[in-house]
Amino acid sequence: MIVKGLAHTALNVSDMEKSIRFYCDVLGFEKAFEMENPETKEPWIVYLYAGGGQFIELFYGGVNYTEYSNDNIGFSHLCFEVSDIQAIADQITGAGCELDRPVKFGIDSNWQCWVRDPDRNRIELMQVGEESPQARFLKERK
Repeated sequence: MIVKGLAHTALNVSDMEKSIRFYCDVLGFEKAFEMENPETKEPWIVYLYAGGGQFIELFYGGVNYTEYSNDNIGFSHLCFEVSDIQAIADQITGAGCELDRPVKFGIDSNWQCWVRDPDRNRIELMQVGEESPQARFLKERK
């Protein structure tokens, strides 16, 4: 396969500092680097390290919010794999954030909970179960 993996997901944000605090202080990501707009020399993008070879790219200047609906075409949510679902749920609530959906065992045999970032993007946090279709697929690929 030529595609090696998901390199980054890009989000336009309304308030960069709030977004950085959420992703770094609440979820535990690491601020990797920033880039300025080569033409205007103004702040442009902040990269957050999400583990593996993956990043979240945050762009300054988001102004038009679109409410999620199951009827929307396109983006639905981000999903981050975690090693301990209860620990991340406690970390989120301990930071004063609210879970969108509490910890539960899903029909795919994975543990999950949901939260929204400061711009209300839906985020699923998932602890992969040993009997999940994802885990079985990866075992079979080896």
